Amino acid sequence: MTSPGAGSAEPEIDPTVRILGADGTIAPSASADRYLPLIDALSDADLEQFYRDMTVIRAFDRQATLLQRQGQLALWPPSQGQEAAQVGSARAARAQDHIFPSYREHVVCTIRGVDPVDIIKLMRGVSHGGWDPTDPKNGNTHIYTLVLGSQTLHATGYAMGIEFDGRSGSGDPEKDEAVIVYYGDGASSQGDVHEAMVFAVSYQTPQVFFLQNNHWAISVPVATQSRVPLANRAGGYGMPSVRVDGNDVLASYAVSKVALDEARAGGGPQAIEAVTYRMGAHTTSDDPTKYRTSDEEQSWIARDPITRMRAFLEARGASEAFFADVDAEAAALAADARTRTLQLEAPTRDSIFTHVYSEPHPLMDEQRKWLADYEASFEEGA
Repeated sequence: MTSPGAGSAEPEIDPTVRILGADGTIAPSASADRYLPLIDALSDADLEQFYRDMTVIRAFDRQATLLQRQGQLALWPPSQGQEAAQVGSARAARAQDHIFPSYREHVVCTIRGVDPVDIIKLMRGVSHGGWDPTDPKNGNTHIYTLVLGSQTLHATGYAMGIEFDGRSGSGDPEKDEAVIVYYGDGASSQGDVHEAMVFAVSYQTPQVFFLQNNHWAISVPVATQSRVPLANRAGGYGMPSVRVDGNDVLASYAVSKVALDEARAGGGPQAIEAVTYRMGAHTTSDDPTKYRTSDEEQSWIARDPITRMRAFLEARGASEAFFADVDAEAAALAADARTRTLQLEAPTRDSIFTHVYSEPHPLMDEQRKWLADYEASFEEGA
């Protein structure tokens, strides 16, 4: 290709996979061609489910933020703006796949069956993990990890186990398993992520590294962390990688489906960088006005994933009754989450020791007695 400004340069091909334009029209990038048949195969019900997922979780997310502001939660990490990346990837996974979230994948968890109030329990401080990942109702969804990047090691270890047990690469897509792990642009600079990629490539694990590049690691912009697209990092380990418009739920679905199918079939680990934007604060303890501009935020609001998908569905003829039904479901879920949050009770003292070991252990008995004696030593007793 001729250098820029030479007068005869060909236009640069956009490497980012995009199917929906910001206005909701089908406007695929050149790199999206291979994924278009997957979109054509989706039914109206599938497309409407994508919109429903995104809209309902945003209502829940806003309610949880309000609950934190009112003193009902210790912390809340908002997911507004990242719904398309999460919904598309979660809907691409099969029931037998295992999900390793970070701490902002609220809609991924609920799609897999996790009760949204179980997420609130964790952020309220009344549960050590939030939910039981071994319970079938939770869809192989492992618990949130607030230690940046460590979930990539957990996911890789689990994927190694799948590989060792022969539960992938058999040629049977109904049985073969894969792992998908979520992490952010900030976590991508953690050593854990790179160590996980070394092992994943070495052992050709059946997993997908799903990086949500939301542009800000708290107050550090992604440009400070990397001089090149984050998707390029995986290539350094010999791992196939794709960059996708993370505000395009169709593109997120298609790219994730291809990557998961490839991993499940024995093709080794895959990497996806979903370019999106954190429209709210990093968590409710953060003030984004201290480090980013209103103009920047407004430019991303114009690319809102829900607005984009609604415009697409309206152009296809989705009824007003459908949108009204989604809004009603969203409001009902938010109200239910609020009601049940206010009904949550404080955990008992013994819950500290309950899940440390899988079987009864004398060390836990000793520590339980010590705590009881310590609390009884105060004048007011326990």
